[in-house]
Amino acid sequence: MENPELIIYTDGASRGNPGEAGIGVVVVTAAGEPVAEIADYLGRATNNVAEYTALQVALEKARELGARRIEIRSDSELMVRQLNGQYKVKNEGLLPLFRAVAAMLRRFEQATVRHIPREQNRRADALANQGIDEKLTNR
Repeated sequence: MENPELIIYTDGASRGNPGEAGIGVVVVTAAGEPVAEIADYLGRATNNVAEYTALQVALEKARELGARRIEIRSDSELMVRQLNGQYKVKNEGLLPLFRAVAAMLRRFEQATVRHIPREQNRRADALANQGIDEKLTNR
């Protein structure tokens, strides 16, 4: 993507599948300057639901920040390939989330969704786990 305004790293985590789930989002400028971080607890969900929910929350944040051009980076190969049309969404439970995210992506002037290795997504992963940990310790 040419000069995205924001680069957004997303991750979902689930301890068990389904299990206790959380999301992590890291938003940075194209120059790598931090803009926002989100860690949240979802309750009981599958890992795929957590991944899509993390992206949905990230897209809401990008709109709130006024971004027009974004690049999403995720280590969820399944989600990235589904959103890029390489895989069909076969899980009926994921279809509503997939459709919502696809519609949200179309609202941006330019949006790309790119797969990255897990080691490049460590901060979003840590935030997703933090979301679970904070909820579980505050029960």
